[in-house]
Amino acid sequence: MTDRRNVVKVRIVGEEYTLRTEASEARTRAVAEHVDRIVRAILDGGAVVETHKAAILAALQITDELFTERASAESLAEELRGLAAELQPLLPPAKRRDDAGPA
Repeated sequence: MTDRRNVVKVRIVGEEYTLRTEASEARTRAVAEHVDRIVRAILDGGAVVETHKAAILAALQITDELFTERASAESLAEELRGLAAELQPLLPPAKRRDDAGPA
């Protein structure tokens, strides 16, 4: 098995970080830019001056974004399951799927 890790240098709040990741370089840069934007917004707000505290607040904000998106995705998945259950009786018998899976 090949270890396909990329080494990507990114800059967050003026500090350079060398990251080893399985994600693409473009994805890694996009993630770093998102973190940089949030930390800078917190620092620009003026209430926090220490970078490490701004990083913690950014982590909380990003985690809140993640949890919100997860809840949204779960809600959408639940809605799709409901629609699929409504459509199942309308399918021809050969195309219907049991919850237990194929026989």
